[in-house]
Amino acid sequence: MENNKIRVAITHGDTNGIGYELIFKTFADTEMLELCTPIIYGSPKVAAYHRKALNIEANFTIINSAEEAHDGRVNIIPCFDEEIKIDFGIPTQESGTAALKALDRAMTDYREGLYDVLVTAPLDSNNIQGQGFRFPGHHQYIETSLGEGKKALVVLCNERLRIAVATNETLSLKDVPAAITKEGIETKATQFFQTLKSDFNISNPRVAILALNPGQPGKEEKEILQPAVEELFDKGIAAFGPYPADDFFGKGYYNDFDGILAMYHDQGIAPFKAISPESCVKFAAGLPVIATAPDNNAGFDIAGQCVANEDSFRNAIYAAIDIFRCRENYEAPYANPLPKLYHEKREDGEKVRFNIPKKREGNGDKKEGHGPKTFAPHPTENKEEGKQAQNAAQANTTDNTEA
Repeated sequence: MENNKIRVAITHGDTNGIGYELIFKTFADTEMLELCTPIIYGSPKVAAYHRKALNIEANFTIINSAEEAHDGRVNIIPCFDEEIKIDFGIPTQESGTAALKALDRAMTDYREGLYDVLVTAPLDSNNIQGQGFRFPGHHQYIETSLGEGKKALVVLCNERLRIAVATNETLSLKDVPAAITKEGIETKATQFFQTLKSDFNISNPRVAILALNPGQPGKEEKEILQPAVEELFDKGIAAFGPYPADDFFGKGYYNDFDGILAMYHDQGIAPFKAISPESCVKFAAGLPVIATAPDNNAGFDIAGQCVANEDSFRNAIYAAIDIFRCRENYEAPYANPLPKLYHEKREDGEKVRFNIPKKREGNGDKKEGHGPKTFAPHPTENKEEGKQAQNAAQANTTDNTEA
């Protein structure tokens, strides 16, 4: 029987952080080994040190290549030979270099097709800056190394919400307005829309665009965001907005959308974590490689104490596997397309092509249809609720205008 277990590459992260603790705790659940074959890119010596220091029962098998990975076991590939000092909770150049070497080896193996998805344990980008790495974060490094010219859209997601940001997450707030362009919004929203279809199995996703300014629409809303939304909708992309963030999150309009595009980091990420803080995952969408990471930092404040919560890391593995399966199913019909089918009409011999619309249903799907082109909230399945939401949004706009 063909082995359908997904091979999950996992980089060990900063060796003075919580990476190995998350890995050991996650795979202490034997069901995880039934779900996938983990390949840890790191160091057996460092892993053994963490295991002893944390007093965790964990077994692993040392392999020299991903091709040697055994099902039903935690496999570790040595990515460097030198001894390194472990100082829990202290970011050092040595611990950062160890994280980078693991990531480099994993990316090399991806080019060889030796695994299916990549999950990165937490690292600190600040202590791996140097020759070969000058990026704000490791997602940008993966994008440059494996993106094949494509740009990643980092999506923060869990079972309730999916949020992406239109501008660079490290951009200063004062520089945000100048970074927002109509073309940029259309590009990010289109990429988000396609990601929701191919990687989350949502047949006709709805994407909300947040406004830059609170309350009454400003220059950016009138000249950039509203025209972008209209053009997206005309292209068949179900984009709606722009919505002031306070009303959008405060009145629960986010429940009516499959994805949310915020204008800057704190506008989207802060309410996300306030509304739905549980087990968030970062996904670098739009790349050939499926790369996820837990929404954790390196955990230097708790490293070595065996108190780290592994839920986000476990969900990063789940998300990578789900996305892999969704993308595989989405791309399958395009791999070997059927020839065009025609039949002859008896009465006039006119050739008519069979037109069978594709329909893809996912757990997050709602009813099909773009709905009206409007800057009010998208109508919900309950028409009365949708009407009330639209009236509330219109009343809010009127109040702001009168003010």
